[in-house]
Amino acid sequence: MDDRRPRLPSVRRFAPEEGSHGSSSAPGAPREADESGVEESGAQAPALGTPARDEADTTTGAGETPSPEELRSRLRLVEAGPPDPAGTADSADPADPAGPVGSAASSDAAGQASGEPGSWKAERASRWSARISRFWGFMEGGSAHTNFWLVLGSTLALTAIGLTMVLSSSSVDAFGESGSSFTLFTRQAMWAVGGLLGMLVISRLPDRSLGLLGWVLMILSGILLALVVFTPLGHEVNGSRNWIRIGSIGGQPSELAKLALVLWGAAVLTRKGRLVRRFVHWAMPLVLPGTLSILLLVLLGGDLGTSLIILLMVGTLLFTVGVSWRYFVVTAASAVIAVLLLAWTSANRLFRIQAWLGMNCDHASDPCHQSQQGIYALATGGFWGVGLGQSRQKWHYIPEVENDFILTVLGEELGLLGTLVVLLLFGALIVGIFRIAANSDDRFARLACMGIAAWLVGQAFINIGMVTGLLPVIGVPLPFISYGGSALTCALLAVGVVLNFAHRRRRQERAQDPADPREAAPADVATSAEGPAPAPSAPARAPRGAPPSVSLPTAHRRRPARIRLGAGDDRKKADTP
Repeated sequence: MDDRRPRLPSVRRFAPEEGSHGSSSAPGAPREADESGVEESGAQAPALGTPARDEADTTTGAGETPSPEELRSRLRLVEAGPPDPAGTADSADPADPAGPVGSAASSDAAGQASGEPGSWKAERASRWSARISRFWGFMEGGSAHTNFWLVLGSTLALTAIGLTMVLSSSSVDAFGESGSSFTLFTRQAMWAVGGLLGMLVISRLPDRSLGLLGWVLMILSGILLALVVFTPLGHEVNGSRNWIRIGSIGGQPSELAKLALVLWGAAVLTRKGRLVRRFVHWAMPLVLPGTLSILLLVLLGGDLGTSLIILLMVGTLLFTVGVSWRYFVVTAASAVIAVLLLAWTSANRLFRIQAWLGMNCDHASDPCHQSQQGIYALATGGFWGVGLGQSRQKWHYIPEVENDFILTVLGEELGLLGTLVVLLLFGALIVGIFRIAANSDDRFARLACMGIAAWLVGQAFINIGMVTGLLPVIGVPLPFISYGGSALTCALLAVGVVLNFAHRRRRQERAQDPADPREAAPADVATSAEGPAPAPSAPARAPRGAPPSVSLPTAHRRRPARIRLGAGDDRKKADTP
């Protein structure tokens, strides 16, 4: 037969020692010829390609070179070894007729196959697929209990850091205006307490109340925005008329409009059901007249930054619900054109964009001063910072340092390390919100969580880009950190909505888990003559005829069911011996 395997080098086999393979021949004595007529003399076998004399060979002459077929057959005999009458030698695998030569050839073929063009691409694609799977497993994993505390813990930490930085950054200006360094800090702390109480209340509301709350907040925010734009109650700050002031109380209705749009939009899209994929159903009433009416009132007040956040939130809701990509392309192009027109028609916005590009830094008003001083503050902080309360740029070098540029003071006093901690806390908050949305079975919960995540992360991204010079200054505060009572309170209320969904998921998991210690009775509540009875896996009512053995603790005591006593009641029989 034609065997195309490559030629192998010479193979040497030494004669087995005395006693091996059950042989009784003395060492050094010539061995007898095997059954195939191959003679092995001395301590080694004939090398491959060497002329070998075989008396039993009738096909070749004394001086002829063996053919390749004969060499292959002799090589197989050498590999197999001498006959083993005792049966102690290992038998060859019947499934592998070629022996080790075939195994080597198959391994070579496998190596050649692994080196084929394009195999490394498939291997790299499989590695990336595994990494993406692990990443999404991490993003969607975690129990409801873990996600609840991840969101709550990061929110409380960001709020505490924000209060600390408001006190540090506003102490100089507050002391110069009111004689006390704690004036702005006290106001912010009062808003924070109110926001935390509101977060606690919203996290315990019934499931159906959040949709109704969205309708109420939508109407209320629309009325307040109209009062800001069309009545003297509106108050203008830094070229934007987005504040309302009634007596000594003031706030931004646009912050309340963000929360209203998230809850109301999620309720509307959930009510639409499968019809939401059609253009008419997702466009009305969410986009028109809902979003456009709020957006128009905000733009009339001159607040471009809040308008961008609203567009991002509504776009996230529509993307989550499954609207086609072509509508997003058209909407994004229209939004870019509208933003450029709004910037071009407003002298204040155009002046800021030119300052961002460095085109008018030599102007008498010095429009680049705020951004340059913010960069100086971040550079001065280094990695460790200059120390809490030791900022130099807050001494009237940076305008509005406690509002939009509070991150510069944080970076100067706490350094790059403190800034990274704040970024990690924002990342933990977004991961917790995304996990709650991914593990929820309620469409309203998923939409609301994704809208709130887009609100918080989009606002933080714009503020950080504005401070570091990547974006023009458009007046967007940093969530939970910047000074502003209405912004802080509305952000905490939004987190309360997320905690409501997380708490609901915790109740569902607790109801599905019979081994939960909060649902199961303690193990030592029942005793007998043989010893303590095993604890039940789930709480169960006692049989009707069984008398009460022991009283349960207060935390696990249940109200006894009302039992009607009749003539044939089993308890009367149990009382008789």
